[in-house]
Amino acid sequence: MSELDLLTDLMGVVPAGCDYAEARFVAEHAELVMVHNGAVESVETTVSAGLGIRVRVGGAWGFAATGEVTPAAARAALARAIEVAAAQPRPLGSGRAWAARLASEPPARGHWASPAVRDPLGVSLEDKLALLLAADEALAGDARIARRDAECQATVTRRAFASTEGAACTQAATSCGAGLSAVAVDGDEAQTRSYPSAHGGSVAQAGWEHVEALDLVGAAPRVAEEAVALLSAPDCPAGETTLVIGGEQLAPQVHESIGHALELDRILLGEASYAGTSWVGAADVLADPPLRYGSPLLEVTADATVPGGLGTFGWDDEGVPAARTPLVVEGLLRGALTNRESAAAIQLPASGGCARAEHFARQPIVRMTNVNVSAGDAVPLADLLADTEDGLYFETNRSWSIDDRRLQFQFATEVCREIRGGELGRLYRNGSYAGITPRFWGSMDAVCGEQEWRLWGLTNCGKGEPGQIMEVSHGAAPARFRDVQVGVA
Repeated sequence: MSELDLLTDLMGVVPAGCDYAEARFVAEHAELVMVHNGAVESVETTVSAGLGIRVRVGGAWGFAATGEVTPAAARAALARAIEVAAAQPRPLGSGRAWAARLASEPPARGHWASPAVRDPLGVSLEDKLALLLAADEALAGDARIARRDAECQATVTRRAFASTEGAACTQAATSCGAGLSAVAVDGDEAQTRSYPSAHGGSVAQAGWEHVEALDLVGAAPRVAEEAVALLSAPDCPAGETTLVIGGEQLAPQVHESIGHALELDRILLGEASYAGTSWVGAADVLADPPLRYGSPLLEVTADATVPGGLGTFGWDDEGVPAARTPLVVEGLLRGALTNRESAAAIQLPASGGCARAEHFARQPIVRMTNVNVSAGDAVPLADLLADTEDGLYFETNRSWSIDDRRLQFQFATEVCREIRGGELGRLYRNGSYAGITPRFWGSMDAVCGEQEWRLWGLTNCGKGEPGQIMEVSHGAAPARFRDVQVGVA
């Protein structure tokens, strides 16, 4: 019996008192390989498989999971989930039950798979270590490089989903990525440079060809040279200035000040006890005239269809098909990240397809898909810099901080460069910038074109009680902001 057959058979025995039920099968095979200072630091492989059963009884949810993929274990989990739902507080509206119904959705049917030319789990460990050790060696040209790290990762996930509404679908996703970093030290001073981004490198839904295209070995000497150069660079000057932000840094900016702020469960106070609320209110999502989120150049979409995104799929974990949903259009708020329940709570006609669970033993909650800032006019970065008389260029995230309303923030980057007379000048270190979300996005006056736009993977987005880690991607191109407060981190 296939996993999908097991789930559909289970839906056939859901008792009549249950308003709705769904069952998910998730199997995951993941690998992480890390090299540190010329030696193998770790090789980790994790394999898991199981079932998650969620039911709705009288408007309250119940959930249970099992690592045994058998009909008997599935029926036992279904019974536990119903018991949990029946034990939830009443009346309707207590706790997390925001709506008396779920937004309607046609039953999901079929199969979806992400493209991958070369299975990353099929690449030998010897070949992976050879690549990472070669990149590590290429970082080691200067004695001031005190720490060298290189890593690669790969994950293959299979899913099946069925519901009492008639959904029956399967999915398969392959992702992989790699990155490296160098830490240069001179006395009490230490500086880090990463490639192709901080926090794990570049990860995408793709095969091993994605890792090969990163050219870790070719990039390593520049990474080491820049880490060393930062040791003697002056600190970033403080004050208000024009700021050009690279695409990799704009990705976490979007994640923290737009993505999380527009999760409708958070807006409806479902995250208030743990992660906070949002400066955006529920009424703002449907307001007329709409809330201004940023400048007329700001265009943001939640897109679960974009190739290569870590938030790309065929259907979300409620069986809602992948969609491209406008969130901000010409700077005005036009949507939110929703699941079936939160959409119904504010009378939206349908879910935005943003229900996702980390694995089989967690419930689906509202999560980002790929939240992207659209590219602007066909302007390369060099032309944007040439059009900027004076300012600073910030690149590669180093740290971030934002309040629990997603309103006031501060970000620090690995690299900061002077812009003078339309050209990049001296290198600065320890640069940071701060702002207030709508004011900051309102100051955006230029965005580079499609030739500079790319997806940046983020693998450690935390949310929920109990906590869940989710992978998402953010598409961005370098952009310019006026009158931004900068200083030393």
